[in-house]
Amino acid sequence: MISTRGRYAIRVLIDMAENDNGSYIPLKDIAARQGISKKYLEIIVKDMVAGGLLVGASGKGGGYKLCRKPEDYSVGEILDLMEGSLATVACLADDAEPCPRASECQTLPLWAEYDKLTHDFFYSKHLTDLL
Repeated sequence: MISTRGRYAIRVLIDMAENDNGSYIPLKDIAARQGISKKYLEIIVKDMVAGGLLVGASGKGGGYKLCRKPEDYSVGEILDLMEGSLATVACLADDAEPCPRASECQTLPLWAEYDKLTHDFFYSKHLTDLL
């Protein structure tokens, strides 16, 4: 399940793309437009800055900006940053220990195929598809 962190991060980036005028966008403006707590958004945008999705500036005229063009942001990269692994089952997570049953697991191909479908779907969608 995609958490509010992932869903709100996508909403914030869409909002920023729609309201981009070249200046930094104050977080309070995004929070007001999106109906999301500014405090909660502070946590989310901090992670997006650390993950290279946004740049921020403090002080008068400060706020946040996109680092790239909207078409260069895939939904998959946003969700990976905000959610961590979207693996269906623990054994397919990036940091999973090798499963001793992998060679005889009859369900592993099913989960692997589903994970590939999910990955390919989210990485094929970009912010511009949602604007």
